[in-house]
Amino acid sequence: MMALRGNSGCGGTGMKGRNILITGIPGVGKTTFVKSLCAALAPRRIAGFYTGEIREGGGRKGFEIVSLDGVTRILAHVDNKSPYRVGRYGVDVHGLEYFLRWIPFHDAHTDLAVIDEVGKMECFSRPFRNLVTKMLESSVPLVATIALRGGGFIAEVKMRKDITLLELTRANRDDMLPKVLALLAPKPRGGVLPHPPGGGSRS
Repeated sequence: MMALRGNSGCGGTGMKGRNILITGIPGVGKTTFVKSLCAALAPRRIAGFYTGEIREGGGRKGFEIVSLDGVTRILAHVDNKSPYRVGRYGVDVHGLEYFLRWIPFHDAHTDLAVIDEVGKMECFSRPFRNLVTKMLESSVPLVATIALRGGGFIAEVKMRKDITLLELTRANRDDMLPKVLALLAPKPRGGVLPHPPGGGSRS
């Protein structure tokens, strides 16, 4: 089932659910979806990052964050002694905050923001939470993955009126990309439809 919730926009845009949140169980393919979406939108000026696993000796040892221009930093690791912990992983909160400062979310040329993900690890950081809020309220559309479960900030974001919440499942993975691309497609202004392909002007 594809869960969908959209409400009227805020920030003066008047658009319905212009920010898109993708949720789903761990391992369902949210990060793979984000990579596919960015590849499909390659001509657009996208700012953001995705999260990947760190695997050593055949097992998962942590997580890394990777900007869309290829800069990588460790987000969490079993050997990190940070007091911020999720399970057996210590989270490098200060490293995340430093990493975020170099991503051009607020650049005048950015026309789409991507965040993978709004999860428990990232939400230890107040600057990260502030960034998510600012991007949701900005004129730049945001596509973000978000944990399926979680209270606090995660739950607050899901309740906003300027988001469309979609649940990615194994059953709908093939349908999700075209759906999100359609939601992100520019809408004609003033209710005037563009001329169909190959059509000419009326005489």
